[in-house]
Amino acid sequence: MLVPIANEPRDYAWGSTTLLSEYLGRTASGGPEAELWLGAHPGSPSVVTAGAHAGTALGTALEADGARQPGMLLKVLAAAQPLSLQAHPDAVRARDGFAREDAAGIPRDAPHRSYRDPHPKPEIIVAVTPFEALSGFRPPAEARAVVDALAAADERVAPLREHVLEGDALAWLLSGAGDVAPVVAAAVAAADAIAEAHPAEADTIARLSAAHPGDPGILVALLLNRVSLAPGEALFLPAGNLHAYLSGLGIELMGPSDNVLRGGLTPKHVDVAELLAVVDPAPLEDPRLPAEQLEGAVAYRPAAPFELRRIAGVHAVERGRGLLLAVSGGTVAIDGGSRALGRAEAAWIDTAEPFEIDAAEAWLALELDTP
Repeated sequence: MLVPIANEPRDYAWGSTTLLSEYLGRTASGGPEAELWLGAHPGSPSVVTAGAHAGTALGTALEADGARQPGMLLKVLAAAQPLSLQAHPDAVRARDGFAREDAAGIPRDAPHRSYRDPHPKPEIIVAVTPFEALSGFRPPAEARAVVDALAAADERVAPLREHVLEGDALAWLLSGAGDVAPVVAAAVAAADAIAEAHPAEADTIARLSAAHPGDPGILVALLLNRVSLAPGEALFLPAGNLHAYLSGLGIELMGPSDNVLRGGLTPKHVDVAELLAVVDPAPLEDPRLPAEQLEGAVAYRPAAPFELRRIAGVHAVERGRGLLLAVSGGTVAIDGGSRALGRAEAAWIDTAEPFEIDAAEAWLALELDTP
């Protein structure tokens, strides 16, 4: 089964006005275009574009046919400004948090709701353009070196240094305590003084303070790894990984969830207690996810129930359930026939038989629990 699908970009304020439309050959809207969702998540479901269910949401069409729903969500993400600092829950916490907020009568679209569905949200992102991000806590010695440099440039940063040494800097920064704001202001003022010794951190402070003046997340970012991805490089963001995307175009694959625990750099709801319960504070030496070369494709295989493949040529797949985005257009040989896809057309595939994709550039997200 191959079901052609389409969607429209989401216009979050941090989105780029050009990156997504240029990559997919679409006419730009003139406003921010942040994410294109491919999948059945009710927050922005893809729509079937041909056949008996044309014009129907993918999930509704599959339900009508008695078919399984997609267990993942594929996105094209285009960031011109930093996204919020955030982490995602594991399966148990997602299920329990969703049930708890339902029982409390919190509407599922309420701005102050943390759990919008009962699913975990492990995710990977692969850079299409140079991509800047924060991901996971850096080794403590690295964080201390940056904070020491800021404190040497401006002694008003010293309270942050003490909390870093005590190991409670994240909780203190997010506490809303009155002594946090002066430290944030002092660190921003001292950023230029550390630019030569710590250029990435000085740039992080400058980017975040421009987008979110005075936000404690500016200093939370210094506790995290700053990662510069070249095109084709990837990050894996498991449950508990505190992260934020800063800029660039990428392909993102995740569980079928919109559960986000935010920690700053946003006007949206920040549930500090729940975030602190979810966050994994263990240092992460290198958050990059290596790629594996296949015939006609490169595969990204995280510790999650899915994988992502970038196809460049003819690529055979044994079987599977997956979301396909044919950036360049291409053909799919499936179920004894051949289907042509135009530039940037997408499809949902569900087959127990081998199939083959021929494309100069395409992305295939595959579920790994296919019976």
